[in-house]
Amino acid sequence: MSCLNSINSPEDLKKLSPEQLPALAGEIRQTLIDRITITGGHMGSNLGMVEATIALHYVFDSPKDKFVFDVSHQCYTHKLLTGRKDGFVDPAHFYDYSGYTNPQESEHDHFLVGHTATSVSLATGLAKARDLKGETGNVIAIIGDGSMSGGEAFEGLNNAAMLNSNIIILFNDNEMSISPNQGGMYQNFARLRRSKGMAECNFFKSFGFDYFYVEDGNDVEQLLPVLRQIKDTPRPTVVHIHTQKGKGLAWAEADREAGHYAMPSGFDVSAFAGMESYDSITTELLLRKMEKDPTVITITPATATITGLTAEFRQKAGNQFVDVGIAEEHAVAFASGLAKNGAKPVLMITSSFLQRAYDQVIQDLALNGNPATILVYVNGLSPADATHCGVFDIPMLGNIPGLVCLAPAFKEEYISMLDWAVEQTETPVIIRVPSAVISSSTPVLTDFTKYQTVQQGGGIAILGLGSFFPLAQETGKLLEEKTRIQPTIINPRIFSALDKETLEQLKASHSIVITLEDGVRSGGFGEKIAAFYGASNMKVLSFGGDKEFSDRVPLETQYQKYHLTPLQIVSAIECCMKGSE
Repeated sequence: MSCLNSINSPEDLKKLSPEQLPALAGEIRQTLIDRITITGGHMGSNLGMVEATIALHYVFDSPKDKFVFDVSHQCYTHKLLTGRKDGFVDPAHFYDYSGYTNPQESEHDHFLVGHTATSVSLATGLAKARDLKGETGNVIAIIGDGSMSGGEAFEGLNNAAMLNSNIIILFNDNEMSISPNQGGMYQNFARLRRSKGMAECNFFKSFGFDYFYVEDGNDVEQLLPVLRQIKDTPRPTVVHIHTQKGKGLAWAEADREAGHYAMPSGFDVSAFAGMESYDSITTELLLRKMEKDPTVITITPATATITGLTAEFRQKAGNQFVDVGIAEEHAVAFASGLAKNGAKPVLMITSSFLQRAYDQVIQDLALNGNPATILVYVNGLSPADATHCGVFDIPMLGNIPGLVCLAPAFKEEYISMLDWAVEQTETPVIIRVPSAVISSSTPVLTDFTKYQTVQQGGGIAILGLGSFFPLAQETGKLLEEKTRIQPTIINPRIFSALDKETLEQLKASHSIVITLEDGVRSGGFGEKIAAFYGASNMKVLSFGGDKEFSDRVPLETQYQKYHLTPLQIVSAIECCMKGSE
C-alpha cells in the first residue's frame, strides 16, 4: 500500500509510524526522479534531502515551526509534503509550482529565494521577531550543498549565535557545491565527518553553537532522535547531517556535478556536441592565452559548467583556474587583487549571481580601476524563475563610474572585445556574453567607445544593443518595406558611456531614435539616450523589459508584452511619425 497516497499535509505525515517513513522516502525519491526527468530541475540536491525533510516535518510543526531553505533548490520534498503533491505526481500540474520556496504557494514557505547562503540570516530575523513578540516556536535554517562558503552564511552564523534563544541550523553536508567544494572550512567539515562529529576542532562550536552530528542523514532512524532532542531548544544549535547527493539515482551519485541539475526529457545534449557556442569560443581563446602567458587566470564562483568551464578545461588550465566556491563577493575582490598585482583575471559569472557582489564591483574594482575582466552570462529576458532573471545588469553596471561595459552583437566583435579586455591595463571591463553565436563580415571597430553604424539611412535611427542588434536589423527591414524609409542601423556596443559624437550627428538628418535593449529599460541604455536628446527636438522611443520580476513567463509572451517584435516596434514608429506631422 502506498504511503504517499495518504499524504497531503504534514498532519497526514504524522499519522504514519516511524517504521513506515523509509518506505515513504523511497516513494518520494522515485516520484522526484520521474518528475524531474520529464521537466528538468535540481536533481541531486533534492534526492539527498528526502529523509531529512520527512524527519523535519515529522518532528516539528510547520508552519508554526518555520523552515527556511537555503537557495531553496532542496525543497521539492518539502513542497510535496505541504499540499503541492499534484505538482509532482500529476503531469497536468508539473509546471504549476516553481523550483524554489514561494510564500504565494503555501503558508509553509516563508521566503521566495533562489540565491545561496541566505537562510541563516533570514531565519535569524524570524527568530528575533518571534522573541520580540514574546511568541514560541522553532526556527530552522536548512543550509548546505556548498552554501556555507557564501559570505552571508558567515555573517548569519555570527549573529545567530548571539540570539541566546531558539534557532536551529540544519547543515546538509553532501560534500559538494554545484562543483566540488572549495575552501579551508571544508577541511574541518571533513574532519568532523571522519570523527563522527567528535573532533576537538569544530567550526560550529567556535561560534558558540550547541552541536549534534548525524552520520547517515539519509537514515530516518538516525535523524528522528536527534531532531526530537533539539526541538524547542533554548539555545542556538547546529545539526550536522552527512548525506549522499543524488541518492538513489546511479548516474547522479557517480557524477555529482552533472547530477546537480537535470535537463528535461527530450533535450538532446548530444545534438549540441561540436556546435560552436560562446562557451567554446571563450575557453579556446583563454587556453591559447594561458599557454603563452602564465598570468592569465579564470575564476568561477562554483558555477564552472554554467559558463563552459568544463572538467577538460579545468584540467588544461591547472593553477590558472580558480573556483572560489559560492562566494561571489570574494570572486570580484579576488579578481581586483589579481589585476592590481599584474595578473590578467577573467571572472565568468551569471548576471543574477553578479548581483550579489554589487558593492565589490563598485568599491573593490571600479573605484580602484584595476583591469580585471568580468564576463556576464545568462543575461537578458528569459523564461527563468524570478530568482534567476538576468535583466538588471545593464542599469546595475552601466551606471558605475570607472567601468567599461560592453555588449557585443557578433562573434567576431566578442572575440575582439575579450582579447582587448584581457590584454589592456587601464580599466576594469564588463562584457555581456550573448547567447546565440552570430557571425558578421562587418569589420570590427577596435575603439569600443564608439558606436558602429552598420547601415546609413535617414529620418529614423535604430540602435540595437548587444543581443538585440539582430532585432534592430529585422525592424529596419520591416520598416523599409512598410514605409519606404531606410533607417540608420547602429550597433552601440557600449552601455557605460555615450558616443556623443555619433548621437550629435544624428540630429542633422534624423527626427526619431529607437533604442532596443535586452533588459529592463528603467535606468538602462535607452534612458541614457533619451536623456541626451531631452532638450532637443529628437523623439526617442525606448524598448526593453518593464521594471518587474518575471517568473517563468515564456520568452515570446514577454516579447509581446514589452512590444519587442519588429511589427510592434514599426507600429510604434509609424504612430510617432504621424504625431510629428
